[in-house]
Formats: sequence, structure tokens, C-alpha cells
Amino acid sequence: MRRKRPEGPWLVMAGGLLVLLALLWGAQVLKAFDYSSPWKAQQQMYKLDIGWPKIPEYFTGQTFCVAVDSLHRLVYVGQRGDNVPKVLVFSEEGYFLYSWNNTVEMPHGIFVLNTATDSSVWITDVGTGKYGHTVKQYSPSGKLMQVLGTPGNAGSSLIPLQFDQPAEVFVEESGDMYIVDGDGGMNNRLLKLSDDYKEIWLTGTNGTGIGQFNIPHSVTVDPFGRVWVADRDNKRIQVFDKVTGEWLGSWSSCFSEDGPYSVRFTANYKYLIVAQLNINRLAILAAPPVGSIGDCIMVNAVQLADETKPHLVDVDMKSGAVYVAEIGAQQVQKYIPLS
Repeated sequence: MRRKRPEGPWLVMAGGLLVLLALLWGAQVLKAFDYSSPWKAQQQMYKLDIGWPKIPEYFTGQTFCVAVDSLHRLVYVGQRGDNVPKVLVFSEEGYFLYSWNNTVEMPHGIFVLNTATDSSVWITDVGTGKYGHTVKQYSPSGKLMQVLGTPGNAGSSLIPLQFDQPAEVFVEESGDMYIVDGDGGMNNRLLKLSDDYKEIWLTGTNGTGIGQFNIPHSVTVDPFGRVWVADRDNKRIQVFDKVTGEWLGSWSSCFSEDGPYSVRFTANYKYLIVAQLNINRLAILAAPPVGSIGDCIMVNAVQLADETKPHLVDVDMKSGAVYVAEIGAQQVQKYIPLS
């Protein structure tokens, strides 16, 4: 009579082998899935340039905005306060060069335009005095060249060139410009003007729906014909077609903690740099190429010190350096890309 082989140990061993194989197979699946992901969490992407500026004491007010002139290697800073120069000009290396204060009351946004023939500085002024509620063009030395809006008078959204606390302006080399209006006033709109300051299209009202805004705070344009707007208090970025003004999509999933205060592309247009003032953070978001806007993907972040309060940023499109205007710390800091 044959002895019956005990089944218990063999069953345990077989079961253990199956579990081990399943774990190994699962690990390979997870590894393959991770590898196929188009965006991965990056290592540190920027480092602080502790030597910029050379003498921080030139910041004597609240630094609200910054703009880079990559062609002439200059950095313009807009600041507010009593008896302080409203615009400071530094070299790319951080040396203070000069300042000006002509007809600027409360700068909010600043932008440098370089063309084949000249350069100019555009400033949005949200003051309530005789210079406010305007978008103004200056020479690099501070000479007033153009005023859009009625100085000192807040305007209705029914009138294209009547502003109420315009937040920021972005000007293309062609002269076409995009204005987000306003920073807490009666207007919540995005306006495109031609190079002779005629309305091309206008979109937006106060609200939470598609194409509506609750403090449109910053605006930029990518090479693919899309206009990106930081819809601050709706905690989202909205995107529009630059030719027609048609709504293309929005991102909100990255902004549950705090709304976007700024939108600027990196020099290679692979990422968006977004300031989040209330959590003292720079979010680095993957920028979608031509086609669908898709979902918001945060690939990295720069956590700033408490109470720094980053307001608006700009990017040197030659070196890739990011400049951050901080109203809490009352300074502008420079971050250098690590690769």
C-alpha cells in the first residue's frame, strides 16, 4: 500500500511561490507604468542667486512687479510707497543703475517690449489718484510716451479703453497687446488691442463660469497662439485663442490651496511659472504643446520663506532666470535654472 504524500507543506510552498510571482509581476507593471508617464517629479530645478541684487537696500517700498529686458540685460522693478521711486532699474548682474518716478502712482504690472527699432516699458497703474486706472508706455529712462484709459477715472467694462485697476499687460513684438482688467475693480475682463490701440476682441465678465473672471491678475502668450490668464480668485488658469478670443480650456486642480497670481513661460516654453502668494510658493507646471490644454500637472515647486508673498514674476528669455517680486519681503529675488 503506497503512503499518501502529505499535502499541507506543498500547498503552503505553492501558495507562497504564487504570491512571490504576483508581487514580482506587479512590481514590473508599476515600474512600466511609472516609466511611461510623460511627466515625472523633477529634482530641484532652480537655485537662489544670493548675490542679486548687489545692494538690496535700494528696495525702499513694496515690490509689486518685475520685468526683464533680455536684449539689453536690464531688470525693471515696480514698487509702491510714499516718497519712494516707483521704478528701479538694475543690471542683469544685480547692480543698481537708476530710478524714475514720472507719472507713476501705484504700479501693479510691468512689461518690457523690444522691437527692431526701440524698447519701451509698459506699466499698469491701479492708483486712485490723478495717474491711476491706466496702462502707460514709457521710454527706458522714464519718459511718458502713451496713456491708455482716463487717468484718475475708473471705467465701466462697457467701454474698452476705460479701465478699473488694470492688473497686467503683455505686448507682442507685432504691437498687439493683451490687458487683464481689473485687480478688484468693477471690471473682470481680458482685452486684446491692435498696435494702434483699437479693440480686436474683448471677453469676460464677473463670475465663475467659462470665460468669466474673478480678478484676472496676470496674462501671457505662448508661441502656439494661446493666451493664458491667471484667474486669481476663481483659483484657475483660463486659456484663450489669441486670434478669436475663443475659450480653449482651464486648469484648476493645481490651485486648491491658493489661486494663481502670475503666469509666465520658461525660456524653452516647456513650463509655466506660477506664483501663489498666500502659500509662498512658485509652482512649476508642465506646459502642453500644440493641441489640447489637458490637465494641470505640477512637476516641481520652489517653496519660499513664510510671509515672502510672491506677487508677480518674469523670466529672462535668454538665460532662463526667474525674477520674483515679493510684496511681503519687499524685495525681488532671482532664481537661476540648474540645467
